Amino acid sequence: MNTFDYERPETVADAIKAGSKPGASYYAGGTNLLDLMKAGVRTPDSLVDITRLDELQRIEPQKDGSLRIGAMVRNSDLARNDLIQKDFPAVAEALLAGASGQLRNAATVGGNLMQQPRCAYFYDAHSACNLHKAGQGCDALEGVNGKHAVLGWTKTCIAVHPSDFCVPLAALGALVEVDGPDGSRQISIDEFYRLPDASTPPGSTLKQGEIITAVTLPSDAKRFAARARYIKLRDRTSYAFAIVSAAAMLHIGDGRIKDARIALGGVAAKPWRAREAEDALNGAEAGEAAFRKAADAALADAKPSGDNAHKIELAKRILIRALKAAADGTPATMPDLPGSVFATGKEAR
Repeated sequence: MNTFDYERPETVADAIKAGSKPGASYYAGGTNLLDLMKAGVRTPDSLVDITRLDELQRIEPQKDGSLRIGAMVRNSDLARNDLIQKDFPAVAEALLAGASGQLRNAATVGGNLMQQPRCAYFYDAHSACNLHKAGQGCDALEGVNGKHAVLGWTKTCIAVHPSDFCVPLAALGALVEVDGPDGSRQISIDEFYRLPDASTPPGSTLKQGEIITAVTLPSDAKRFAARARYIKLRDRTSYAFAIVSAAAMLHIGDGRIKDARIALGGVAAKPWRAREAEDALNGAEAGEAAFRKAADAALADAKPSGDNAHKIELAKRILIRALKAAADGTPATMPDLPGSVFATGKEAR
């Protein structure tokens, strides 16, 4: 690991000042950044420790009914928050499906959004990777790529965004609040991420020195609380990243779907909002025929980026499963191992 300077500011303004220096990186839970530093993939000149910024650690209901979640709120605390479980249960389910209990106790809301791809070639400093340096090429294209992207990829990068938490955020239309040298702004979660193009790898749209301060869940998303699920397919239930995942939320009246929100995980360089699938469901009778049509619409533009054609069918199946679960209703209590065939239905407090 390279040597680096360390700063621990006491205010957001001081953090922005320190984070604006060339080569600076913000440090929150460190569950991703420290791994990358140990592997020599990330070599920041300075770490700006934001763990002491109390103003980023609050969960605050707003006057308009939305919920503002500070960027330093721990995943485990957010998953067990009463307002999250009551009004945004798919968010709680996604958080509990991610990582291990120990990691959830350290990982933060802002850090979750800033996760880097879980691509073996990205994690190897000696492999060609455009995320290491633009123009290097992408060893994953001809390598082991069974878990890579099937939507929104280019030959510049075929890695996927690994977050569980961000998938229901995308479905709900969450807003990301950032502050920086040029002041504060809000970005939709969809616009927060940049997909790869012919020469530029994926990433966030943050500018140098900008820091995530909060995520806001809109008040109108509460209407999905009674029928909202997140389901994840992974190699091992106890702790693994998603091969594919889906957040499905339905607002049903008189047996028909009045509104739907759908997002997929593990399929692209960002959480993938499936608006075509939502449109296919609106006004339809809630049932398997409609769900299969929606799944086909969600993956209509999918194509393999390597040895991963199977992911397209897997994504369809996991979406259908999530839609069926949502139609059946949100569980009264959050089950152990959410979304797993091993879930018992007991509350996991």
